[in-house]
Amino acid sequence: MARAARSLDATARPPPRSHASNCVEGFSPIPALYLARSRRATAGAAECAWLYTGGVKRIAFSSAVLAAFLLAGCHSSPRPAASSGSDANSAYTTYKLRGKIVGVNSATGELTVANENIPGFMDAMTMPYNVKDPAVLSDLHPGDTITADLMVSKQDESNMYLDHIVVVAQAKPDYKPTVIYHVPAPGDVAPNFALLNQNGRTIHLDQFRGKQLLITFIYTRCPLPNFCPLVTHNFAILNERIAADPALSAKTHLLSVSFDPDHDTPARLRAYGAEYIGSDAKSAFAHWDFAVPSKEVLHEMAQYFDVGLSQAADGTITHTLSTTLIGADGKVEHFYPGNDWTVDQVFADVKQDANRG
Repeated sequence: MARAARSLDATARPPPRSHASNCVEGFSPIPALYLARSRRATAGAAECAWLYTGGVKRIAFSSAVLAAFLLAGCHSSPRPAASSGSDANSAYTTYKLRGKIVGVNSATGELTVANENIPGFMDAMTMPYNVKDPAVLSDLHPGDTITADLMVSKQDESNMYLDHIVVVAQAKPDYKPTVIYHVPAPGDVAPNFALLNQNGRTIHLDQFRGKQLLITFIYTRCPLPNFCPLVTHNFAILNERIAADPALSAKTHLLSVSFDPDHDTPARLRAYGAEYIGSDAKSAFAHWDFAVPSKEVLHEMAQYFDVGLSQAADGTITHTLSTTLIGADGKVEHFYPGNDWTVDQVFADVKQDANRG
């Protein structure tokens, strides 16, 4: 079910968590409601996950009682490192929320959730939350178990809303989305997707069988430092660390996949890769390819690797981030959604899995 983007006044819009920039023409808008396979089995609920996205709206809680209630449950421990959205100067801090829906009030645009403890912010409690796009409330039901990004104003902690709502267990499976997204899980066999790399050569995922393949998604014109540039910078550090261990280097390959086939030509991908690798020599790309699939294959890859892509009427897109470690046998070993993973974490996984193989 596709939802029209909402026109918002700039002063009322907090920086979006997924980012927007010029997109590939020809993309159909991806619906606001995504379905992804979940590996969790929840008693009495369907095994699925639904992702809701939509226009961003800042909505402040005006209830003094609610504010006092929040303060009583907050700051019980030091704050964990939390994302501040797509802009380093964002006025909002992001916390991960998980809980069960108790009530849905479309008239007020509120979702009442019995949420679990949010470390460093609030204890487990039941309370109403505003949502980024009230239109998604029609697709949510009491009893659904959800995860979401809780966006909290740094200036006023009573000013908050929910974003990126994912239903991980349905109380009543009574609807289906238009686009089905797969969430990579250990043991899943990666399809043999074909791409065009920085040298203008066609490559296939299966050609890396026998090696670990660390794959991520970017595009070269990405303007936001905390998204594609951050992921590529981290890949550059991983490339250096892996290269320092000849045995590990022989067992590992990196692949950065662009989702902008109209603009990311082989020449552009090569220039972009050289900026991060520090060399344009052919040997510099021996263990790290930058490649782009055709538009048709891109849709399939995005769905398989859980990369949400959506084009707006003005030609901009929003997208999510996804990184996956595929083992030497072509099966998924680890999946790292978003940009919260660290170089140390992924390098440890790469090294451990290589030694095990």
